[in-house]
Amino acid sequence: MSFGGRVTATKIELIKIRRSMQVGKMVHKILDDKREVLLKKIDEMIEEANKARGDIWSPLAEIYSSVYDSYMSLGTTTLESISDSTPSIMEVDVNVRRVVDVRIPTLHVSSKQGGQELSYGFVETNASVDKGAKLIKNILPQICKAAEYENAIFSLAKELERTQKLINALEYVIIPQYENAIAFIRATLEEREREEFVRLKKVKAVLERKKL
Repeated sequence: MSFGGRVTATKIELIKIRRSMQVGKMVHKILDDKREVLLKKIDEMIEEANKARGDIWSPLAEIYSSVYDSYMSLGTTTLESISDSTPSIMEVDVNVRRVVDVRIPTLHVSSKQGGQELSYGFVETNASVDKGAKLIKNILPQICKAAEYENAIFSLAKELERTQKLINALEYVIIPQYENAIAFIRATLEEREREEFVRLKKVKAVLERKKL
């Protein structure tokens, strides 16, 4: 309902606004419950994200160390040539799940080569390359899971912000407008009733004088 213009002070309008205010309060309650659930889910996701990040720091340090050793022993040109000639052995499937009616992408990492550990030859490589490749293959699902949690937190936070804006609009703008409109209509109707009562008393007094 828009309150840009003057409210019509009628009983029908009063009933309409009362119903609208009841709906507004119901929506406010639903949104408030949704906000609480979102806050709880965000806390859960933050806890999971912290755990996921904590589980990957140590393996990542080993990977960086292995990559550094590979560059130092084989050289940039050789290592990049091995990288360019190595086919992708991992793929990521993206699905969507709903959390509090928010679409959250989920990532699933799978291998293209069954039980084969490595997809390159051993002629021009060394143990550092092998170690780094195996560590990356093992940690990739954990990195995707951490990214999934990070994205979920961001999406839930955006929904929380949108929900809070709606709650604020209802709480500080829409519902107070309904309350003001109801108060205005009641005051106007009461004033009209008083005026009508006074008018009827005057008419009654005139009729009684005429009788006399």
